[in-house]
Amino acid sequence: MALRSALVAWRARILSVARPRVAGMTTIADSPTRPAGPVSAGEPLPVAVVGSLSPSRAADFKNCPLLYRFRSIDRLPETPTRDAARGTVVHAVLQRLYDLPAAERTVTAAQAAVTPAWDRLLEQEPELAELFDPAADPEELVAWLDSARQLVANYFRLEDPTRLEPAAREEFVEVVLDGLRLRGYIDRLDVSPAGDLRVVDYKTGAVPREAYEAKALFQMKFYALVLWRTRGVVPRQLRLIYLADAETLSYVADAEELARFEKTLQAIWRAIAQASLTGDFRPNPSRLCDWCSHHALCPAKGGTPPPFPADALRTASNPGAPGRCSVEPAV
Repeated sequence: MALRSALVAWRARILSVARPRVAGMTTIADSPTRPAGPVSAGEPLPVAVVGSLSPSRAADFKNCPLLYRFRSIDRLPETPTRDAARGTVVHAVLQRLYDLPAAERTVTAAQAAVTPAWDRLLEQEPELAELFDPAADPEELVAWLDSARQLVANYFRLEDPTRLEPAAREEFVEVVLDGLRLRGYIDRLDVSPAGDLRVVDYKTGAVPREAYEAKALFQMKFYALVLWRTRGVVPRQLRLIYLADAETLSYVADAEELARFEKTLQAIWRAIAQASLTGDFRPNPSRLCDWCSHHALCPAKGGTPPPFPADALRTASNPGAPGRCSVEPAV
């Protein structure tokens, strides 16, 4: 189906499009320092460094190379937000929901799990308590927890968890393709009796506008590619569940599209490697800047970035644990 037809179909809540592979590139890892300087598009990178990308870090570079640098190379701390914390809580509730016997997976049980999920998150990240000031407004936290319960209730408008038995939840997936390591966490993986795969991702934000739908699919294609390369099976469906609007968007990809997408990811890594050699990570101002924690360091906002790390290439090649984002800004 053509892209335009696909977008129209998506607006009808079901998108069935076919679309996502760079030939072996010279990869980049433990390597001698190379003098800074441009590398032409056709020139192989002069050092061998194994790259590593998660969906969120790859999307960071696509959206704003400087944001990628701040998160993956400088590893700057970011200001916690209520939206992100709520997304983490809701994800935890929906993950644990399927620990219950099918008959006990009720909206009441799920909503009752919100406060315990918040308490567990506070134990792991005590600094999140600063998001609320009981002395100033004792009802803030109550209202916030209620908003999380509403998102959980919206889930039951979209699926009947008593009829589902996920094959995996919070599934870590990983594959190395031509030296590029792809890795991430899948919210839920369903497998039919016939062996068909369905990748499910929960979003606590709103359904994206038409212009941003392709960005929303980026993460799902990433997971589909890793599953295809590790299991030899192209997922039959990629499903995004938007809890704020109580809507689902579904997408169908094929092997040809995923092969093209693999090339896209290799090209992104090559661009990251080249930027790491030159220190040239430029800001890309957009509406997403409204959710960025680094305005004080961004030239587009009048700030000055910290000195560029000498070992940037190695750091970019091994960014640590796979990144994930519990909530995305509604655009």
